Amino acid sequence: MATLKVIEVLAQSEKSWEDAAQVALDEASRSLHNIKSIYMKEMEVKVENNKITEYRINAKISFALD
Repeated sequence: MATLKVIEVLAQSEKSWEDAAQVALDEASRSLHNIKSIYMKEMEVKVENNKITEYRINAKISFALD
């Protein structure tokens, strides 16, 4: 039986929510091992001049403890 831990992170991208999730994963994987899932808890966009300029997520990352 594995023990999992969950952390909450914020990430952003100019491309998409999926890219923001990848940014969160890339940053988290620098110091975490055995990442199992990402749950995108909240999503929002930044708008300037009637155009979306940034996709932002609040995500929960689950990983197994060694």
